[in-house]
Formats: sequence, structure tokens, C-alpha cells
Amino acid sequence: MTVETSLVHYSEPVNVLALAGQVADRHASASAFADYQARKAPNTRSRQATDLAVFARFLDVAGVPFVGDLANDVTAWAGVSWGLLEAFNRWQLAEGYAIGSVNVRLATVKTFCKLAAKAGIITPQDYAMIAMVKGLSRKEGRNVDESRDVTRLGAKKAEAVGISRKQASALKDQPDTPQGRRDALLMCLLLDHGLRVGEVAILEVAHFNLAAGEFRFYRPKVDKEQTHKMTADTLRAAFAYFEAGDAPAMGPLLRGSRRGGQLEAAGMSERALTARVAELGRRVGIVGLSAHDCRHYWATLASRQGTPINCLQEAGGWASPAMPLRYAMAAKIANEGVKLE
Repeated sequence: MTVETSLVHYSEPVNVLALAGQVADRHASASAFADYQARKAPNTRSRQATDLAVFARFLDVAGVPFVGDLANDVTAWAGVSWGLLEAFNRWQLAEGYAIGSVNVRLATVKTFCKLAAKAGIITPQDYAMIAMVKGLSRKEGRNVDESRDVTRLGAKKAEAVGISRKQASALKDQPDTPQGRRDALLMCLLLDHGLRVGEVAILEVAHFNLAAGEFRFYRPKVDKEQTHKMTADTLRAAFAYFEAGDAPAMGPLLRGSRRGGQLEAAGMSERALTARVAELGRRVGIVGLSAHDCRHYWATLASRQGTPINCLQEAGGWASPAMPLRYAMAAKIANEGVKLE
């Protein structure tokens, strides 16, 4: 009788949870950028795409090879190091980019480096060094600007254009014509409520409740809808615009205008609004006025009048108190309380 002996082969136990985790990690890595960008407002995605395009141009000029789309392909970030980011900063300064733009682009690149590190494309050690690369402080920026010839490559201004209380009143006091009534409402929204130009561009007729003296609006930058109580000037301008029949029956609030001053189709683009604000500024003696200058005026005046930081942050639609604090510090009288006699 032959006895056959069967050999039983034992294998190492499979950790199903670990395998599932690895699969999930691979999927998360592949979609890291898409998931991040899906959570951002359109204007943020647009700005970051522009920032990354500048970074790609730097890599090309520097002769650094990279494969893939920096904005959408996480594997394109393989090999990015802290030394490259330092060189990117130096290149931007040499090219004449504004300090604020240099710092913002650095922040964008570091954000995508962080995502790439999380996806395993950049090692933790390399990312730790990348995280240590810093932008320029305001004082450092001034020192750099003093030592270079070109310091303002880009559309942003180094400082906001100042607006006096008298000039603000003049900007809101427009002629009693269709175009003038529209302009008065526009300037009230900017000077009395601190709206961003993009927020004004998407205002609609249905957003205004004249009986309650309120209007609501959407802030794309922070993805928030808010309601403001109209100031006396804004309410007066809104009543004049609506009662005269200048406002459209529905849809976009503001209407464009022809050279002769007659209003036309509803809707004004950000570019058209920017050009109109600049023109109205020139008429009262302000060169280079922008909607952001009006927002700066609003925030500074509110701070000087004693508005608490948290209230200013909420009213201005800022995600953090950092910017309201800057306005508060700028509005502060440094020697207030000092007694010499």
C-alpha cells in the first residue's frame, strides 16, 4: 500500500486592509490636483493657472526639463526642489515682477508642491526644505525695489490711490441723467460697501430690496452670499436708478452706455466697470483710480471710525482677519494719546 503524502503550501496572510489602503492612496494621488481645484473659486483657479504658467516659463528658461501639465498632472512635479523655488524667486525679481506678485506665485507653487508631496511625488524630506522657502517681507521688498531698475512688471499697483472724503462725495454725486444715475449707484456700491469689481459685475436686479433698504450679493472669492444694509447715499442712488426706469426689468443690474451717455443692454463686464471707474476718477482729479482703490478707501475709513476687526472682516468678505488688521494698523494714529503738555 502506497501512502501518498500531500504537501500543503502555506502562504503569508494577506492584509486586506493594507491593500485597500494602497489602492485608495493611488487613486487619491491621481486625483489630488483635480480634487483641490474643484474646491476653489473660478478666479482662484484662473490666478493659480497663470502663476503656474510663469513657473513653467521659468523652468523652460532655466533649462529644467519637466513633463506634464503643472496645473493638472501631479507627476509633473517630480524633481522640484527648494533650490528651484529659490531660483524662481530670484528670476522673477530679475525680470522686474512686483514683490506682491512674486510672493503670491511662490505661495501657489508651494501649495502644489504640498499636494505633490501628499501624493508621494515629492519626498517628505524635500518638501520639508521647500516649506522653508519664504517670500519677501514688506521691508525686504522695499530694499529689493531700491536696488533694481524695473519693479512693477504686471498690472497691480504698489500702493492704493488715495481718495479724500471730498473726492468720494464727488464720485457719488453724478449728473441726473441715465448714465449719471447708473454711475452714482456704481460708485456707492464701491465706496460705501467695499464691493470687489467682480462682485458688482454679477449683481442682478432681483438682488435689491428697496423697501427693506437691503441688497444681497455673492462673493466668488470666498464663496459666500451676503446681505448689506444700504447706506443713505446708496439707497438714494438705487431709488433714482430704479424709479427713473434705468434699471433693466430683470437680469444684470447695471447697464452699459454709449459714448453719448445713453444706456444700452444690461450687463457690464469687469473690464468695462474698471474703465468707467478710471474715467470717473479722472473727472474729479484722481489719476489711475480703480475699484480696489475704492475698497481700500471703504476699509480704511471704517477702521478709522472704530469698526471692530471682526465686523470689518465679515462686511468685507475676507476669509481671515489678516487684511482687516492691515487696514486697522494703517488707519491708526501712531501718536494718539501722547501728551506733551
